[in-house]
Amino acid sequence: MPDRALLTPWRAWLAWTAAAVFFFYAFVLRVSPGVMVGELMAEFQVGGAIVGTLSSLYFFTYAPLQLPVGMLMDKYGPRLMISIAIGLAAIGSAIFAFAPTLEIAYFGRLLIGFGSGFSFVGGLTVSTQLFPPERFALMAGLVQGIGIIGGIAGQAPLGMTVEQMGWRGAMALLAVVGGGLAVIAWLTIRDRIGVAGTASPMAGLRTVAANRETWWCAIFGLAKTAPMLTFGGLWAVPFVMTVYGVERTTAASLASLLFLGWGIGAPVNGWISDRLGLRRTPMLIASIVATLAMTIIVAVRDLSFATIGVLFFINGFTSCAMILAFALVREHNPPGTTGAAYGLVNTFVVGSGAIFQPLVGWLLDLGWDGTLAGGARVYAEEAYRAALWILPAVSALGIVSALLMTESKRP
Repeated sequence: MPDRALLTPWRAWLAWTAAAVFFFYAFVLRVSPGVMVGELMAEFQVGGAIVGTLSSLYFFTYAPLQLPVGMLMDKYGPRLMISIAIGLAAIGSAIFAFAPTLEIAYFGRLLIGFGSGFSFVGGLTVSTQLFPPERFALMAGLVQGIGIIGGIAGQAPLGMTVEQMGWRGAMALLAVVGGGLAVIAWLTIRDRIGVAGTASPMAGLRTVAANRETWWCAIFGLAKTAPMLTFGGLWAVPFVMTVYGVERTTAASLASLLFLGWGIGAPVNGWISDRLGLRRTPMLIASIVATLAMTIIVAVRDLSFATIGVLFFINGFTSCAMILAFALVREHNPPGTTGAAYGLVNTFVVGSGAIFQPLVGWLLDLGWDGTLAGGARVYAEEAYRAALWILPAVSALGIVSALLMTESKRP
C-alpha cells in the first residue's frame, strides 16, 4: 500500500532526493570502466573490443529492462523497486571487484546494469508522482543533472581512487556505498496515494508503442546520448591521453567537462523548455549544436587544450536536451502510461551505450598497429579519430528526428 505519511513537501523532496542520488550512484557505476581501461586490459589480457564489451554489458541488462521497469513503476510504485535495485547494483559491484576471471567480471557487470536499470525511470516516476506537470521538465532535468554529477565523480575522483586503491579496491568501496544507499532509499521513499497499483501495464505499453511520437522521442534520446555514453563514458580518457600526452587524472578532469555540461545543461534545458512551453524547437537547436561540437572534436587537429575542454562542455550542455524527449513523450501519451513511455524511450537512450561502446572498441582494434604497454593495447591517434567518426553520425540522427516529431500538445 502507498504510505499516507507522504503528505508534506519536505517528505516529497526527501523521497525525490533519495531517488535522484540512486541515479548519481548508477552513473558512477556506468562510467567507472573509463578510468580502469588499462588495468582491465592488463588484468584480463584483452584488447579494446573486449573491454568495450565488458563496459557495455551494463547496458545489455539496463536497456531491455526499461520497459518492464516502467510497467513495474506504474503498477507497484518506486519504493520497493528502487530499494531492491540499489541492493542488486551493490552486489554486482562486489562481484566485479573480486572477480577472478573475465567471465565472473562479466556477470558482475551485468548485475550492476540490472540494478542500475531502475534508477532513471525511478527518478522520473517519483518526479511525476510528487510534482505538477508544468514543473516536470525541470525536475527531470535536475534528476539528470544529479546523475551527471555522478558521471563527473566517476571520472577524476574515481580515477584518483583507482590510483590509490587499485581498480578492485575502488569497486569494493562502491559496493559498500551502494549497500548503505539501499537502506536509505527504503527508509525515505514512499509512494503517493492513488498512484501505485492502478495502472494496467500491458495496455499502457500498447498505447505508448502505437504512438509514432514515442518512437521519434526514442530515436532522439539515442542520438543525443550515444556520444556521452560511448565517448565520455569510456573512450574520452584514453583519447585525450593519446592525443594530448597527459596523465590519466588530467585526461579524466578534461573528460569530466562533458559531464559538467550535462549536469548544468539538463536542468537549464528543462527550465527553458518549461518557460517557453515548447519541446521540439529547443531539441532541434540543441541537436544541431551538439552534432557540430562532436564533429569538431573528432575531425579537427591541433586544438588547444582549452578549446577541446570548451567543446566537451558544449557537447554535454546541448546533448542533454535528450531530457526533453521524456517531457515530450509524457505529453503525447495519456496519464497512467508514463512509466511505459519513459521505459521505452530510456531503452533507446541506454541501448546506445550497449551498441556503440563495443562498436568503437571493435573499430579501434581494426586500426591497432600492434603496440603494447604493460600488456595493454595502445591505439594511435589515427585509430581513435577513425573509430570515433561514428559518433557525429549518430548525433546527426537527433536533427532528423527533431524535424519529424510534433510539438507538445500541452494547453
